[in-house]
Amino acid sequence: MLTNDWLESFLTHLYIGKNVSPLTLQAYRNDIMQFMEIELNHTADLEKINHLTMRRYLAWLKNKGYSRRSIARKMSATRSFLFFLQKKGCIKSGKWSAVARPKIEKKLPRFLYQHEVLALLEVPDSRTPLGLRDRTLLELIYATGMRVGELVNLNLNSLQLEERLMKVYGKGNKERIVPVGQVASALLEEYLSSVRPVLAAGNKDGRVYEALFLNRWGSPLGDRGVRYNFRKYIQQVSHKDGISPHSLRHSFATHLLEGGADLRVVQELMGHVSISTTQIYTHVTRERLSEVYHAAFPRN
Repeated sequence: MLTNDWLESFLTHLYIGKNVSPLTLQAYRNDIMQFMEIELNHTADLEKINHLTMRRYLAWLKNKGYSRRSIARKMSATRSFLFFLQKKGCIKSGKWSAVARPKIEKKLPRFLYQHEVLALLEVPDSRTPLGLRDRTLLELIYATGMRVGELVNLNLNSLQLEERLMKVYGKGNKERIVPVGQVASALLEEYLSSVRPVLAAGNKDGRVYEALFLNRWGSPLGDRGVRYNFRKYIQQVSHKDGISPHSLRHSFATHLLEGGADLRVVQELMGHVSISTTQIYTHVTRERLSEVYHAAFPRN
């Protein structure tokens, strides 16, 4: 089997066996193709790849100035591919784990304080159809902690408004049910009754879309549209660097933990596979505790 055939077999294994998302598959493809392009010039035969090959590739990445995070991702993708080849009997054991990946410093997620979130939610003009739509989707992101990709993939069948629940498909197409706050539910009802029909009527191609959120032309609102509008609104209330729609997701988790929510509950609501992913928000809340302490304690 040719090298490219092995790569396609590996990606199929990830998609079917591991339920890996299309975006992650594309990242794996790009990283592994880069490895093969660089290293198969040195090692023309897959069977001759060993841990020295990985060390040489690691050195090449460092010399090219890739960040630690990028190097760690590329090394991880490549090692997974090589383990797959080893399991298939294509190559022999190469002690891949002996080649250390660079340690990545965990960055605290960027979030907004509660008063900043409230200020942001008040910016869209709810008297206009697009303003009410934007107020609704911002409120929904904050009320559920969903990702933008999850938001734009919502359709009318995702809603269970009577029970104030929503069906969300996360990474790897994994389904989870999340509760929706009272304010977000009320906005959704108003949007569905008075705004979405107006937007849907503006569609000129005659198609009927099931997407929950529509753009001004009656087509499904995309990721780019959500981010563009978010930047427009956030600039009016905050000058923090690096604030994005994902910051509302971080704010959701942070505010839940500050309010006393159990870490396992937050993990389930966020759709995290590992509790260690959710634990980073405990560091955020500790940072907040320190801020409050130093601001309020009289002997600082």
